[in-house]
Amino acid sequence: MKPLIGISCCTKQFGVFGMPNHAASDTYVQATDLVVGGVPVLLPANGPTADIETLLDRLDGIMLTGSRSNVHPNFYDGPPHAEGTFEDTNRDEITLPLIRAAVARGVPVLAICRGFQELNVALGGSLHQRLQDLPDRLDHSTPMQANPKTRQGKAHAIEVAPGGWLHQLCGARRIAVNSLHNQGVDRLAPGLEVEGTAPDGTIEAVRVRAYPAGPARGFAVGVQWHPEYDWRADALSRRIFAQFGDEVRAYVRRERHPLALAAAG
Repeated sequence: MKPLIGISCCTKQFGVFGMPNHAASDTYVQATDLVVGGVPVLLPANGPTADIETLLDRLDGIMLTGSRSNVHPNFYDGPPHAEGTFEDTNRDEITLPLIRAAVARGVPVLAICRGFQELNVALGGSLHQRLQDLPDRLDHSTPMQANPKTRQGKAHAIEVAPGGWLHQLCGARRIAVNSLHNQGVDRLAPGLEVEGTAPDGTIEAVRVRAYPAGPARGFAVGVQWHPEYDWRADALSRRIFAQFGDEVRAYVRRERHPLALAAAG
């Protein structure tokens, strides 16, 4: 049986009457189907009514998606967002406790863009709300271009930390990534290890090394860019999803079927 991968949804309005819907981009579903090798399970942004423990009893991995909305500053004691900033507190109220519970259990986590920011906030970090307003920072925000090759193309380089998870995966000290975000890490959460940084110092990749004080129980990483856009053409993007799939299957063998694993060993 294939593993079940929970994919975080956002609250979005669709249709003539703007009815609220729970949605995740097809790019994450396809990456789960075709690279991770799991069954995608969309997790509604149902806020405090979400049953986190029941979800984690059944899910074998968590993929936290990007979004136009920003993590609400109340969750990291930040100042109010600028007027017009998209927010989705119903999503925040499921993803943040879900992250903490998944990391504590050792359920594999892959956090992308907004999910990367959620990972930092959930574990005790804070965010810059608009990197482009800070001195000596790049504009990391989405270029408003109709052409997806322009909008999603490589935007800047990343310096990869030597010997870390990302370095082992890409085999290089410098890589190029796309850039479609406003928020970024301000205070890094305790227990997160920096795996890559942009030329302006913005943290672009992390792994969870400890929670809350001891070593991390399982695989949990985050990237600020969007590997789901180009995994068909970009080798590193594909490896990110493929390794996540490997870690999910290892978790299933270790946690779901420990007696069978012990017998095989």
